Parts: sequence; C-alpha cells; structure tokens
Amino acid sequence: MAVNSKREYERRRYEKWQARQEAARTRRQRQRVIAASVVGALVIGTGVVAAVALNQDDGAPQAAPTASDVAEATPAPTLPARTGNGGVVPDPAAAEGRTWTGTLTTSAGVVEVELDGAAAPQAVANFVTLAREGYFDSTLCHRLVPSGIFVLQCGDPTATGTGGPGYSWGPVENAPADDVYPAGTLAMARVGNDAESMGSQFFLVYEDSTIPSDTAGGYTVFGRITSGLDVVQAIADAGTQPGTERPVQDVIIEGVEIQ
Repeated sequence: MAVNSKREYERRRYEKWQARQEAARTRRQRQRVIAASVVGALVIGTGVVAAVALNQDDGAPQAAPTASDVAEATPAPTLPARTGNGGVVPDPAAAEGRTWTGTLTTSAGVVEVELDGAAAPQAVANFVTLAREGYFDSTLCHRLVPSGIFVLQCGDPTATGTGGPGYSWGPVENAPADDVYPAGTLAMARVGNDAESMGSQFFLVYEDSTIPSDTAGGYTVFGRITSGLDVVQAIADAGTQPGTERPVQDVIIEGVEIQ
C-alpha cells in the first residue's frame, strides 16, 4: 500500500505540474495575441511598442513582462468589426477645404478638436464621414504608449489594433518635415512602410513626440486638440494594464460630433 500510495502521490503531483505548464503556455499565448494586436504601429499593429507604424521600433527600451504581469493582464475584448461608408473610401472633396470642429466625448472626459480640411483633405473627409455615421461610437481606445513616443491610439472598433472600416487609403498627407509631432496633434495611424494602409485608426499626441519617418514617409496630421489635452494626459498618467499597452481604465469613445 505504501508503494502504491507513493506512486499515486507522484502521479497526482506530475498531473498538477502538467496543468501548471499548460496554464503558463495559455497565458503566454494570450499575451502573444495581445502583443500582436495592440502593439503594432500606431495603427494596424505588428511590432512591439512601435512608433506609429506597425513595425517601426521607436527605440525606447522595453522591460519584459514578468510572469505575474502576464497573469494579471486583462484579455483584450472581442468586439465586432464595422464597415464604414459602405466600405468605400470617402471622397476628399467632402472635407470642403475648410476647418472643422469636433467634440469627442469619452468615458474619461471631453476632448475638442479642430480638423484641417485644406492640409489633409482625404484624412478629414474620412474622419468626418465616419464620425457622422457613428462609426466611432462605443469604441475603445486600444493602445497607449507612455515612453519613447506619447500617444493614445483609437478608432479600431474591434479594439485589437488590426481593425478598420473595410477599406484603406493613402498617400500620407501633411506629415511634419522634421518628424516632430507636438502635444495635441491628431494624426492617422498606418502600417509601417505602407503609405496606402490608412483606414479609421488615429492617434492623439499628449506630449511632444519625435516619430521617425519610414520608407512611406511620416504620418498624416489632420488636426489638433483645442481643449481636453489634460484628459488625454490623465489617461496616460494612469498607465497601462500589466503586460499590455491598454490603458489601466478602458477609454471608450461614447460619441463624436462634427461641425
């Protein structure tokens, strides 16, 4: 009996060890999925804490997450994709070559913006069209970068970093020649080295950031924050969830009004 009991004990111990190993593999897999979705570039993600482009590294040192970080990370929500403007790129003429004003009402506070339809007609036409049809309503700002560059990325209804309106467009408009994006800048995210990959994802710069151009150029600047920069800064100050680039508290765009 003693021998059998010992064998049974060892068997159960081995099974527990296997269960722990499987749980660890599952956590690592979940983390890789999160990284692949939210970490990309400033828009359609594919790298790790990149600048604004999917696969462009911003050079900031990154600490590897600990086992406890991975275990505590909240899985990214699964949200349905949306098609904007019937899957057709909006006509840049819709920007009317003028200045627009907008209000982004978020769960963290109100952010007011000004859009430059003369300098970035395609981007402004795109944003205005999507906003007016409610495309951004009830979407999460899925990515916060608190070092190297300082941006909050929004505009993906799936909150994965890979979602879009069912179309893509380019080329880059109104990118700064010196690669400097001042605090308050409103710009489009895109895939690294691909000027034709913009869709619905955009980013808000909350501190002056230098984002190097790649082979596609810089990033389309289509507006600026006129009020509420402190709201974005407060989101950044709260930090990110362990092991991810998601803000500590989910930031939800409740609605966007454009005039």
